[in-house]
Amino acid sequence: MPFVREPIPDRESIEIKPGFRERYSALTDWEPFIDFSLSFLQRSIRVNTLKTTVGRARRRLSSDWELEPIPWCPEGFWVKSERRDIGNTTLHALGHIYVQEAVSMIPPIVLDPRPGEHVLDLCASPGSKTTQIAAMMRNEGALVANDMTGARMKPLGLNLQRCGVSNAIITMMEGQWFTGKSFDRVLVDAPCSGTGTIRKSLKTLRMWNPGMTKRLSAVQKRLLLTAYDNLRPGGVAVYSTCTLEPEEDEAVLDHLLREREGASLEPIGLPLRRGDPVLSFAGREYDPRIKDALRLWPQDNDTEGFFVARIRKPE
Repeated sequence: MPFVREPIPDRESIEIKPGFRERYSALTDWEPFIDFSLSFLQRSIRVNTLKTTVGRARRRLSSDWELEPIPWCPEGFWVKSERRDIGNTTLHALGHIYVQEAVSMIPPIVLDPRPGEHVLDLCASPGSKTTQIAAMMRNEGALVANDMTGARMKPLGLNLQRCGVSNAIITMMEGQWFTGKSFDRVLVDAPCSGTGTIRKSLKTLRMWNPGMTKRLSAVQKRLLLTAYDNLRPGGVAVYSTCTLEPEEDEAVLDHLLREREGASLEPIGLPLRRGDPVLSFAGREYDPRIKDALRLWPQDNDTEGFFVARIRKPE
């Protein structure tokens, strides 16, 4: 995939906190990281196979849009045309396509839900991954889509309806209060500091501070333990974030592996470039099994930054 990037205007005037520069210079190669982070993000879409086929949708879009397949998602395409209003098309309004960032498509693929299973999406709004999971399940089985506030219910409900999802149950509660041990698969796309999303949200640079990452890490640890505890024996959980902070990524996995004997991480074999997971940070050594997690820097695949891990509960 060729890297064709459009720099954000006046990028030289964007303020970067010294602490942020110091931290990320230690974690990755600073120059390509900040170069990609201060460039516009490629537009991408996912075809919703609950309502159409990949071939049919591509033919209907081909007259106005140049599409390039995303290697890790058979239903995903980068929009290479200069036009950026594909979200205003009739196909999008009818739920035949979903405007979704390319790496955001990875967690459901790693989760690999099957028709007929019981699946929980613990932090579901606005529903991009939930609708993808439903399509992979072919609307067969039970999909519980949860989030914690009424304000987040509105976009979730609208997107599930627009995309023709009929096997979902929407719940509203704080994720850590789930109980049951009955789900085949659980997705935890956790609330995070979002340092992988600078390309579409420059305010992330202004808001970043180490204290925030520590507070979020505590929430994420509770959510992941809850997800694991709600799996049936042999079940699979996927933990994902759009942050690149080790305290919100590798440290959360390390906490799970320490607290739940028998939990294991499984390799993620997808056709993409990846960075090495962080196995030590701020004087702490993390479980070496975390090497199987997927850490994606913006410069790896010209995407957002992202983190994904696949976790197995023993039989």
